[in-house]
Amino acid sequence: MQIKLVYSIVLLFLWGNLRAQSVQTPTTPTTLQPSQFPQPPDTIGVNIPDEEKTPIELEEVIVRGDRKRNIQMKSAQNIVRVDKSYIEENFSGSLMQSLEKIPGVRAMTIGSGQSKPAIRGLGFNRMIVTENGIKHEGQQWGEDHGLEIDQFSVDEVEIVKGPGSLLYGSDAIGGAIQLRNNYIPTERTEGNINLYGRSNNESMGVSGQVAGRIDRWYYKVNATYMDYADYKVPTDSIQYYSYYIRLKDRRLRNTAGRDRNAGVTLGFLGKNFRSNLLISNINTRSGFFADAHGLEVRLSDINYDRSFRDIDLPYHSVNHFKLVNNSVWRIGSVTWEGNIAFQKNLREELSEPVSHGYMPVPPNPMERKFDKNTYTATTLLRMPVKDRLSLQGGFSMEHQHNKRGGWGFVIPDFRTTSVGMFVYGRYHISDDLILSTGVRADKVKIHIDSYRDWYETPDEHGNLVHKERAADLRKKFGSFTWSTGLNYQRGEWMLKANIGKSFRAPTPKELGSDGVNYHIFRYERGDYNLQAEEAYQMDMGISWQNSMMTIQWEPFLNYFPNYIYLNPTPEYYEGLQMYHYAQARVIRYGFETDIQLQLTRQFTLGMQSEYLYAEQLSGDKKGYSLPFSPPWSANFSIGYHPGRGFLGTDGDILLEYKVTGSQERIVPPEEKTEGYQLLNLSLGRSWQIRNNAMKLRLQIQNLLNKRYYDHTGFYRLIGIPEPGRNISVMFGFTF
Repeated sequence: MQIKLVYSIVLLFLWGNLRAQSVQTPTTPTTLQPSQFPQPPDTIGVNIPDEEKTPIELEEVIVRGDRKRNIQMKSAQNIVRVDKSYIEENFSGSLMQSLEKIPGVRAMTIGSGQSKPAIRGLGFNRMIVTENGIKHEGQQWGEDHGLEIDQFSVDEVEIVKGPGSLLYGSDAIGGAIQLRNNYIPTERTEGNINLYGRSNNESMGVSGQVAGRIDRWYYKVNATYMDYADYKVPTDSIQYYSYYIRLKDRRLRNTAGRDRNAGVTLGFLGKNFRSNLLISNINTRSGFFADAHGLEVRLSDINYDRSFRDIDLPYHSVNHFKLVNNSVWRIGSVTWEGNIAFQKNLREELSEPVSHGYMPVPPNPMERKFDKNTYTATTLLRMPVKDRLSLQGGFSMEHQHNKRGGWGFVIPDFRTTSVGMFVYGRYHISDDLILSTGVRADKVKIHIDSYRDWYETPDEHGNLVHKERAADLRKKFGSFTWSTGLNYQRGEWMLKANIGKSFRAPTPKELGSDGVNYHIFRYERGDYNLQAEEAYQMDMGISWQNSMMTIQWEPFLNYFPNYIYLNPTPEYYEGLQMYHYAQARVIRYGFETDIQLQLTRQFTLGMQSEYLYAEQLSGDKKGYSLPFSPPWSANFSIGYHPGRGFLGTDGDILLEYKVTGSQERIVPPEEKTEGYQLLNLSLGRSWQIRNNAMKLRLQIQNLLNKRYYDHTGFYRLIGIPEPGRNISVMFGFTF
């Protein structure tokens, strides 16, 4: 039935587009409107009377800056920037899944509604996500913890591929994803609403925004609600610890969930000063696949197949509250920026009270609770020094306090304080050749509190004691990092290169964890003696473009003298393998490619690919790769973009063929993953009705319902394939 519906919609779109071509000359693809870009605060939305529109004589001003077509000239690093429309057109459940088409960007999926970001195979605490200039702080250390951000509130995404420690400090060793809610309304009242649904997990959602501006004051209010059921996979059963588990209607029981998000922005636009205040709250509740939590689920009294929309034990709930102020002040050619923020991340994991080892039956279902408060302040000063030289300097400070609860233990209570400052300069040798360099100093303090089990365990002498899982620990880490790069452009060619040193302090989990993590099927133990992680990295970007074709190649090379990773051991605890944090010398290299060809005004061809090689040069796993290293992949696409017609003002049809290679370079006991091919289809159409706009977007992912395994996927560890065919529909209305 789903396939017949899809074929009908495709035929309707094709017929309408062909009809449109017969009645009107095709137009060039539309571009972003000026209102979608940040503008000077004293000119946004201001109507100028006719009597004031007289010629004004200005003195000659020499501007040495970046050409419009070369946004890449603004940095020596490889940068990808997309807007709100890209997220909506590629909506795939979570924000990172919507961005996964960008070469080098991966989503480490956790079911069908959550995922964690990774850039060039580096994720968790090796890359950062910022929102309006503030580092997003959740429980990013956990593989089963998603990203608590409402993707429908994001106006622009900028992805920095490669080391970002110079500008962002520790944790940006692999890159940065910058999210901005920077749209400023121009009308007294305006807004949009989006309705969407997905077939695989029968999700239904609505997202809307109301905004307005009165003189120099503006506001934005946004809200999102989504509800989804257990998702389906193309298999009838799985095996876990040699147990045969049958899936009812091919659904992963207890993977349903819901999201409730809201945010308010209040802003002021002055002639030389602007400021805004963002208040947002993200609330998510979703279940863990019941059979993955432990074999004791076989004895549970819960009827997991009673309803596909129930959220039973085990499940987790997350509430992320954020308060952010951004201010910019201009004095002549000098610009000062200041950001302050408070974040409160409350995460709870609940499961059925069951005894484990010496632990008796717990008194309640609260297995783990994490309450993390983060205070952040940053400031940035930009100024031109001479005709060709510009400088910027920054200072940042962050304090975190994470307090645990519940009867399960993984990480202890901790407090961290980090301080950093940097200076960065760019020198324009000419309009086509720019040199840049910078230095940064960081200091990180970590204080871990001691913890003992709430139950007694026999020691080596047979005495019953409350076993110490974490000892009181105070550690300090400091680093001096640097970066140097160049941008060069000549004709259709452009070259950029960057080399530098990056830094990352070990996390409290890497230092002080000591417990069973049932959600990822292992026992984890930290090491108090870990040193700060350092990396020497080189990135390049080579591109060529003309009016018909764009070719881009981005190679990179990373060397880690002391890479931190979880090392699997031959030891076991309650049937779960023990992993110890260790350090080793590691080398990583690879590349991304992006080729776009404009065959005609209507037809385009595209190809994106990525490749990564990683090897441990020392330690117990010398010669092996790194866990969760993504295999090579390539995505081929053909697009059809008609002009105006009776079925709308604009539209597109895109057919994609994705090829992913097998991953045979693994770290035992990690298993090899076979390659796969997927076929995806998307269609879109928009209508302009007076001052209002409507749009319809349909996507079919995994069109042939292929059974495959993603090497970076969360549930791959227990043999669960990725979701099957998924039809997504989104309808948007802008007023």
